[in-house]
Amino acid sequence: MSSTAVPTPSRPAGLPRWTAPAGVALLFVVAYLVFRGTGTLPHDKEAPQFLAVTQLREWIDDHRNDNPLFLYFLNYIRLFVGSLYALFETVLYGLGWPGITGVMGALAWLAGGWRIALLTVAGVSAFGVLGLWESSVDTLALVAVAVLLSLAIGIPIGVWAGLDSRVRRAVTPVLDVMQIMPTFAYLAPLALFFHIGAPAGAIATMIYSIPPAIRITALAVSGVSPTAVEASASLGATRRQTLFKVYLPLARPTMALAINQTIMMALSMVVIAALISAPGLGGDIIRGLSRAQVGIMLPAGIAVVIMAVVLDRMMMALARRDPHARVRRLDLAAACLLAVAGLALIPVLPKLWPESLTINLVAEVNEVVRWAEDNWFTVTTWIKDTTSHLLLNPLESLLTSAPWWLVALAVLVVAWRVSGARAALTALGCLLAIALLGVWEHTMQTMTTVAVAVLVTLVIGLLLGVAAARSPRYSAFQRPVLDAAQTMPAFVYLLPALALFETTRFTAIFASVIYAVPPVVRLVEDGIKAVPATVVEAALSAGSTSGQLLWKVQLPMARRAILLAANQGIVMTLAMVVVGGLVGAGALGYDVVTGFSQRTDFGMGFVAGVATVLLGVMLDRITQGADRRPSPRKRKFT
Repeated sequence: MSSTAVPTPSRPAGLPRWTAPAGVALLFVVAYLVFRGTGTLPHDKEAPQFLAVTQLREWIDDHRNDNPLFLYFLNYIRLFVGSLYALFETVLYGLGWPGITGVMGALAWLAGGWRIALLTVAGVSAFGVLGLWESSVDTLALVAVAVLLSLAIGIPIGVWAGLDSRVRRAVTPVLDVMQIMPTFAYLAPLALFFHIGAPAGAIATMIYSIPPAIRITALAVSGVSPTAVEASASLGATRRQTLFKVYLPLARPTMALAINQTIMMALSMVVIAALISAPGLGGDIIRGLSRAQVGIMLPAGIAVVIMAVVLDRMMMALARRDPHARVRRLDLAAACLLAVAGLALIPVLPKLWPESLTINLVAEVNEVVRWAEDNWFTVTTWIKDTTSHLLLNPLESLLTSAPWWLVALAVLVVAWRVSGARAALTALGCLLAIALLGVWEHTMQTMTTVAVAVLVTLVIGLLLGVAAARSPRYSAFQRPVLDAAQTMPAFVYLLPALALFETTRFTAIFASVIYAVPPVVRLVEDGIKAVPATVVEAALSAGSTSGQLLWKVQLPMARRAILLAANQGIVMTLAMVVVGGLVGAGALGYDVVTGFSQRTDFGMGFVAGVATVLLGVMLDRITQGADRRPSPRKRKFT
């Protein structure tokens, strides 16, 4: 029996398409004017739920060594991770700077040739030149532990999920939540259960970096050609033989990308883990933020970026290698010579980088920042004040003065309209939970900052993405800039923002825009480039101008990519706005930072982290639903 598509029932004559939405909007405006200032749920720092969580923290600290859960399980995990970190740290410090430089240079030569080796040797040497050798070694040891644990757990789960669709469906929502959660949200529960220090930092980094290991491995395994699998089975291979002889070798290039992304995520998180006393470069960055001195932060930020670029280039070179190609004898000999030279110099040279070879840039950088503040003060202040008066203040006043139930109802209606019933109910549940947690006012302030930052991010991302899609020359120029921007940890983006705008909430917005623009630009560019060439040619042959081609053909057909870009922009902006709590963003980010820095406010920080997760889940589900939901103009009744 065939079904015939019937057009959507037509509207009564004379009624425009926007009549119903305009009527609903008018009702909300009237309700706001009538109930403004009532049901606002102001923030209470001494709320019972905050005090209860703080008391729970104190109870856990008092019974950490006599409670069975800690005594026979959690403490052993902490001791194991701590021992693993101590082992890596001992080996790295034992190698000293000559040994580390030689061994890493040799590995880079084997992975990608002399150019990658030269980059690696220069990068490792830069840690010492910047005067951050010990902090860099601590960070490298912490990243090594976190990546090792992430891959040891993530790759088997990813392989299992790639082979079994039921496992993939089970782990997908868990991974979604893990990737939506801002980095700060990982710290509170881990500090609660694993105390503070290197083990807690390594575990937090592992949890944050494990989703890409699972996702990309599952994608690689599920993408293996069924023909190869059937051929293996027809030859009598067992499931184990098929896995190790067919699935894993064919999935190797994509799995190398999983390792690369795991390392990048670990580097991003290991800096933030300094808030729970994890050792390394993050401590220098936190110290610079607390003193508002870019001169202290900048060298540490540069060292993190150098480490990310070196490890990224090594892994990408390894991923591009032909698995069946043999290493040339000349390359092998050069790599061995470099490693032996580095190891041979260990007894001769000091293990720590000589202070005489370091460059202190603190005073010079602070002087440049002061010059920028003095000379650009008028411009930066005008930008900051204009944005605050035109966007931030009105929107914040609207959200914080409206009744909580009216905001929840508005989100429900918008989510239902944009993404359907399931996303709407999820959004409503998240808002109700936030109201019950007692952080409604600060959540509305955070949502204001996120909304403004996302708006600016999407405008810039669309402009740059469209320009790159329509100009191959500009795309080639922009690509390395985006590559560098996406390898930088989130904390690094606070440096230019702090130098230009000091410690204000606009600083967090500026930093979050810089952080979130690169993936938005890439997604928009890819979406427009994916429009079929035949469609573009047909539009041009019909007489369309360049502007008509963009607005009538390319942007509508790239709708899914643009919606995905909006989703990624929201998630990344929310994560960065919370990090911006360190530079004056206020609201939930400030609550989380205060919760870690002041023991008596731990409950407020913990609850604020949970609220941030709920806010992220709400915004993510709405935009993801919009991506999957067909356009209202294209819906049919069958």
